[in-house]
Amino acid sequence: MRIESITSAQNPKIKNLLLLQEKSRVRKEQGLFVVEGRRELEHCVAAGLRVRTLFVCPEIAGPDASVAKVAPCCGTPLTSFAPAPPIVSCVPASQELVSNGPLPLPVSGGGHARSKEPPSSATTSEPATVIEVPEALYRKIAYREGTEGIIAEVECRERHLEDLQLSENPLIVVLEAVEKPGNLGAVLRSADAAGADAVIVCDPLTDLWNPNLIRASIGAIFTVPTVAAPSAEVIPWLKRHGIRILTAQLQDSEWYYETPMTGGTALVMGTESTGLTQQWREAADAHIRIPMCGRLDSLNVSVSAAILLFEAVRQRKSTTTK
Repeated sequence: MRIESITSAQNPKIKNLLLLQEKSRVRKEQGLFVVEGRRELEHCVAAGLRVRTLFVCPEIAGPDASVAKVAPCCGTPLTSFAPAPPIVSCVPASQELVSNGPLPLPVSGGGHARSKEPPSSATTSEPATVIEVPEALYRKIAYREGTEGIIAEVECRERHLEDLQLSENPLIVVLEAVEKPGNLGAVLRSADAAGADAVIVCDPLTDLWNPNLIRASIGAIFTVPTVAAPSAEVIPWLKRHGIRILTAQLQDSEWYYETPMTGGTALVMGTESTGLTQQWREAADAHIRIPMCGRLDSLNVSVSAAILLFEAVRQRKSTTTK
């Protein structure tokens, strides 16, 4: 463990941190992203991602978060940041898993997917560099309020469709061309709450490590397996695994609560402005819609996702209790 102290906003490490927060290009080039706050960082570490650099403000984090003694995540020793301990998610014993290979981003709860093997970094990573910064400097580098004096640079980990492991009757959210990180973050929170197997983002217009996305998801980006892939790859992947495609659209559709969702189900939603592209409409096994009783004809995509997810939960709970 290396502990440094930085007091100047002109320090190259501080400038680089700000670039990682602001520029998707820089995140891709360096393979790093930024996480702020205890809760988010706790989920990140539990998911097996490696913290490269940890910025701590003792005045804000408090005396119990002294970098010389403990890490910022609920008193976890700094030595456990790297290597991270292997995590296995909670999967109901009654659910048989369909193995498609190891999951790069294991789940610490909420979802059904899990990792067969610990992250590769668990045997090769070095301890994080810890940097103490004064409160005045921390206020300048913090992306948002209420981050408890903790910011981390974390190594990205690429994820693919074939890395996902699915439960017997998987529940998946598919979003096409989502462009607002706040919407995607909110969908991830709902997916976590509903125990969804995965969220698949098709042809995304925002990167998955955007600070706004991480903030909006309050760490669900680390608890729900999330994959970005082209629609042309996702559609045949879903059909190959026997997962019914239900597209949310107003035209030629039936009420969502009259559509079976107890088997393998993919809930597919498009942008609020243009909806889904024709390739998804044609690939669908059923078209579903949410009743609109007012003058407007659309809901925020995150609200729609929550409604549909919990209808699937309701149907599945009703089936198991009969």
